[in-house]
Amino acid sequence: MQKMLVVVIGCLIAIGISYAMLNSLVDALVEGVVFQPTPGVDLSPEELGIDAEDVYLTADDGVAIHGFYLPGTSLGRMPARAVLFLHGNAGNASHRLPIAVKLMRLDCAVLVLDYRGYGLSEGRPSERGSYRDARAGFAHLIDRGFASRAIVIFGRSLGGAVAVDLAQDRDLAGVILESTFTSIADIARGIGGPIMSLMVGRRFESIRKISRVRAPLLFLHGDRDEVIDYDLGRRLFDAAPEPKDFETILGAGHNDTAMIGGRAYFERIRRFIDAAAPS
Repeated sequence: MQKMLVVVIGCLIAIGISYAMLNSLVDALVEGVVFQPTPGVDLSPEELGIDAEDVYLTADDGVAIHGFYLPGTSLGRMPARAVLFLHGNAGNASHRLPIAVKLMRLDCAVLVLDYRGYGLSEGRPSERGSYRDARAGFAHLIDRGFASRAIVIFGRSLGGAVAVDLAQDRDLAGVILESTFTSIADIARGIGGPIMSLMVGRRFESIRKISRVRAPLLFLHGDRDEVIDYDLGRRLFDAAPEPKDFETILGAGHNDTAMIGGRAYFERIRRFIDAAAPS
């Protein structure tokens, strides 16, 4: 298989496509498949009857990033802990407001980001860009007065890979990884075999980074996930350092974990946050 790939690349070079051009082409193809942004705002905080602030952040490369900040004052006081919610590859931050509201009711402030190219954020989606955007979101919570050890990073699906990258070597309260994966290459291997995996290359490699996460970890995954294979979530969990827990949501697919999990789903998240960052 590897020899065949070398032959293909050699042929492309022979007809005038350099390795750099080929790599750029693969980047464009992969990112075009991975990122499925929806511009604008489809669900406003007013429609949900909640107090949420539009925030505009600047990533370290100058790109303006939008997000919703939910102050979490439902208990009549400012919470001492916060959740940075990093969503999956499709839609925008407004689609995650219903989940953000329920997280806020766990006595947390919540920041939901639009990656660059999503929602009201500027720029074009990319792997490196999503990492920069997450760092901007984390810095914003620090600027609001939350201690690093009072912040929980919650990454869902593709956002799990962004969360793992952000969490490396940071002193955090905890990290929640839901319906996520080891690497894009492993997903590609399951779809098209070794050739596709090699073509995709080293992108969103959580499996390589997870050992550097020092915070407690909670994994959530539906056993009927039709997008991210359940076994990929288990493999990432197995590679992760302690302390860690894995919760299987029986009967849940990729996009209905909260609905299928119901009250028990949010109670499990509450217990994790309460242990990691007591209110």
